Order: sequence, then C-alpha cells, then structure tokens
Amino acid sequence: RICRMIANKKKLRAFYLTMLLFTAGVIGAGQLFAEALPGEVERLGRDLTPMGAERAGNEAGTIPEWTGGITQPPSAYRPGSHHPDPFAGESAQFSINAENMQDHRQFLSAGQVAMLTRYPDYRLAVYPSHRTAAYPERIYEKTMANAAHGKVTENGNAVSHVAEGIPFPLPASGVELMWNHQMRYKGSSSIRHINMMTPTTGGSYSTVTMTVTTRNLYSEPGATLDSIDNRLLMFTREIVTPPGMAGNVLLVYDSVNQVRQPRKVWMYNPGQRRVRRAPNVAYDSPSGGTDGMHVSDMTDMFNGAVDRYQWTLEGKRELYVPYNAYRVHSDEVSNAELVKPGHLNPDYLRYELHRVWVVEARLRSGQRHINPRRTYYIDEDSYQILMVDHYDSDDELWRYSEAHPINFYEVPTLWSSTEVHYDLKAGRYAAFRLDPSQPVPPFNTEMDAAGFTPQALRRRGVR
Repeated sequence: RICRMIANKKKLRAFYLTMLLFTAGVIGAGQLFAEALPGEVERLGRDLTPMGAERAGNEAGTIPEWTGGITQPPSAYRPGSHHPDPFAGESAQFSINAENMQDHRQFLSAGQVAMLTRYPDYRLAVYPSHRTAAYPERIYEKTMANAAHGKVTENGNAVSHVAEGIPFPLPASGVELMWNHQMRYKGSSSIRHINMMTPTTGGSYSTVTMTVTTRNLYSEPGATLDSIDNRLLMFTREIVTPPGMAGNVLLVYDSVNQVRQPRKVWMYNPGQRRVRRAPNVAYDSPSGGTDGMHVSDMTDMFNGAVDRYQWTLEGKRELYVPYNAYRVHSDEVSNAELVKPGHLNPDYLRYELHRVWVVEARLRSGQRHINPRRTYYIDEDSYQILMVDHYDSDDELWRYSEAHPINFYEVPTLWSSTEVHYDLKAGRYAAFRLDPSQPVPPFNTEMDAAGFTPQALRRRGVR
C-alpha cells in the first residue's frame, strides 16, 4: 500500500508538472520558450542563411536561392548618391490589376486586394525576384551566437542573452519576429533626409522635409544589453521645411523594455525657445502633420512596446511584396511624378515574389488601440516588415501599409527607402520618402552621446 501511495504521488507530481508546463505554453504562447536545440542552431549558414531564412529557392523556381545578397556597391555608385539600380535593365514580367487579380489571389495580401479593388488605375508591376539582403560578417556572427541562448522574457516585453545581431534567427513565435524587426541591423548610426506628403483625394499636397539622426546603441560593436542599459536607440528629428514648422526638434530615447521604462521624448519649439518633455509618443498617439492617417507605432512599420497585442505566428507565405525599390529611391524621380490621387504612381513601384513570415496581432483583453487587429508580413531574409493590414473595431480592413526597401550596399543593410500608409476609407495616404534633392549621408558615422540630450537641443536653438 505504501509503495502504491508513493507511486501515485510521483504520478500526481508528474501530472502537475506537465500541466504547469502546458499551461505556461498556452497562456504565454509566443512568449515562453526554451533555448534553441543545438541541431537547429547548426543549420544557420548551411541550409538556412546566417539570418535564419531558407537558403534554397522555392520548388517553382520563382524564388531564387539566397547566395549572399549584394555585399559590394556597383561600380557606378558614389558615396552620397541615391544608389544606382542593379536591375535597371529589367522589365516587369506582368502586372496585376483589378481585372486579373483573382488569377494571382494566393500571392496577394488582403491590403493589396483592397487597393486593387478600390482604385481601377492601381496595379502591381511584378519583376524577377532577387534576394539582395546582406549584412556585415559581424552581424551574422552575433546573430548565430544569439540563436543558441536568446530568450523572450518579462511576459514578452523584453529579451535576454542577445547582443548586436538578430535576437531570434530561429523564430518560434510572433513576438520573437516582432523583436527581430525592431532589433534588426540598420547600421550603428544613420542620418536620413526624409520628406513627408499627405495628398488630398484630389492629389494636391505640401511637403514636410525633416532630418532624422539615429544612434542605434544595440547595433554598436561590442554592445551588450547590460552596456546599453535598456536603451535601444536615440534619435532626433528636425523639421527643415516648411518655414512655419522649421526648427522644431524631437529627441527620443527608445527602450528595449518599454513597459518597464517607457520611451522618453523632448521637444524644442523655436517660437518658445525652450525644451520641454513631451507626452509619451507611443502606441496610437497621432503623428503630427499626417491628418490622422498615421500613428506613432506605424513608424518604421512597427516600433515600440509589444505589450498591447497577442502576437500569433501564422507561418510563411509566398507573396508579391515591395522589394529592390531602387527606382522610387532614385534622385531622378520627383515628388510630383510619384504622388498621385489615392496612391503612389505604380510606374515607379517594384514588386517581387518572396517568402514572408505572417504574424497576426490581436489586442489583448483590457488594452486599447485604434487597430484591434493587424497582420504583419515580414521578409524572411531581413526581418523588415514589408506590408501591414490594419483593421478597425468592426474587424474591417481600414489601412494598408507598405515599406519599399533597397539594399544600402555600402553598409550593407536592407531598409526601407519609402514608406506609405494608405487609408482605404478616406481615400488618402501618408508617404515618407528619402529626399531625392539631398545626398544620402554615410551610415555608421561615430556620434557623441552628448548630441542626444535636452541640453543639446537648447544649444541648437541658440544657434
């Protein structure tokens, strides 16, 4: 009898332990995971790329094998230029419009279908696919090191045991993919001259130009989570034109764990000649100058805290996505040629077939956001979010976002050159594009932390 009692207690203890682990996996789906198995880690750099993408092409031959991406600038490139198109001689293979979109439906997102349905003159010009994403060897090495030990912690709001590279090259959850996007390599620093247009339904618009200077602390050589003290990056955004807005400067400190330490924001107003703390510019707070068509966490397709959503990994799909957008990046394309009523001019947009991770975001109970549901489409080669479907409180598609990336091959890194956020109900959009009239400053310029302080904003105002 005693032996049976001991055996039953052992079974009961094992049952409770199993249920505890199962419950943790269900309640924390996408948040609590063990370290990657050694056999999986060894696949990186072999049948998987160093970033964790499938190295092989697809069975149909319409997606090629990854062979390293573009790692050297073409001979025509000159520092400061808008990056000559390596595929300038290619023509579109075909176009997708409202009349033939059902023939291609399996390769289209809900947002693309909505755009094709709403605008008869809208089309997707589909070109041959090129897997151009590439990164420095340091980032590959750090990414592969992260694969063995990286973890999501604090209920999904933080990461641990990672440094410099992609934190989760073997993603097993939606929240890991969102961390990959936010912590992907965009150089240790960058300066970008950006213009913003929000056309009316008739197509008229004014342009706001700004300079965004960023120091990516996580991506700096030798950085660790301890050394950056929960600070992911710092950036300033200075308005250059129009004259009535010129001189307004925003300073932002972005945290890794923004629930524990929300981002800090300061603003300098030249009219008041003073620096003041701004409200937390995060989540669905409206972005200035966008007529309400853009909110804070839409910048860079997604940024900020991940705590308001439950992130579900839906798997991978082959989709026609914006890629190798050198034509729209060109300094030979004016804003007047690009900006049209309802949407950007499709003559300058390039789409290719690529594999993307699909992550479904649904608002958690007790949380609020103007978009209770979103679907993110994330490039497998770079973890750049390429497209987003945004839904309203009635679960109807409301907005559709696109990032048009290029390989900045002098770095190298793959990052968006143009972002556009379409409001399908209003028939308008907000577009952000690298300024074709300005040179492209070099990445990885050494930046002093003293330049990212409220005191520096005051000194800038005095000048």
